[in-house]
Amino acid sequence: MRLDLGHTGSNDWHQVLPHDGSALLLASWLENPQADEMLRQLLDEVPWQSHDLVLFGKKMTEPRLSAWVGDEGVSYTYSGVRRVPGAWTRTLTELRHLCESTLASVFPDVGFNSVLANLYRSGDDSMGWHADDESELGPTPVIASVSFGDERRFDFRHRASGKTVSVPLPHGSLLVMSGATQMHWKHRLAKTKASRSPRVNLTYRYVHASRSATTPRTVT
Repeated sequence: MRLDLGHTGSNDWHQVLPHDGSALLLASWLENPQADEMLRQLLDEVPWQSHDLVLFGKKMTEPRLSAWVGDEGVSYTYSGVRRVPGAWTRTLTELRHLCESTLASVFPDVGFNSVLANLYRSGDDSMGWHADDESELGPTPVIASVSFGDERRFDFRHRASGKTVSVPLPHGSLLVMSGATQMHWKHRLAKTKASRSPRVNLTYRYVHASRSATTPRTVT
């Protein structure tokens, strides 16, 4: 798929989804030395915490560490809990601007006011099937997903057909979900015995405060 996205070459982008939305992957968005330094800084700067979630009506501890960071007043409900944003760190801010710059030519109005940071300490940590379809994100959100550290497999599953699509997310990669993706597809990061090293994932998004969700979403 040929697109001109920011400072990168058009042939570097790969369309992951066959229909009903878009998930564009730039596997080598950042060179390894820069990605290595970003990972080191994120592990040190981000206020990683263990959080509880609501799963099938029961409270349990997330199988990962996470942090919600955003502009003042940008709260967000996920995993059954209302999260108040923490302050931006230097590295999270730098990556926010890099994402916006990369996507500006295709999404001229894109701007991110928040990021969900997840730390998967090993292959024992995971994220269950879900869609980023909370009302405060709007019906067709643009979500930039940046990955650092150990490469893990990322799965999509079509809501109607059950078709699954899988793609590896390498160190320093950028995956951009947009259009009707959240309406038609769920995604997850499954457990794996092949990974023993940490992975950091950042999903940059824009939260509409006027569309604050009234019903918490549960990850399954």
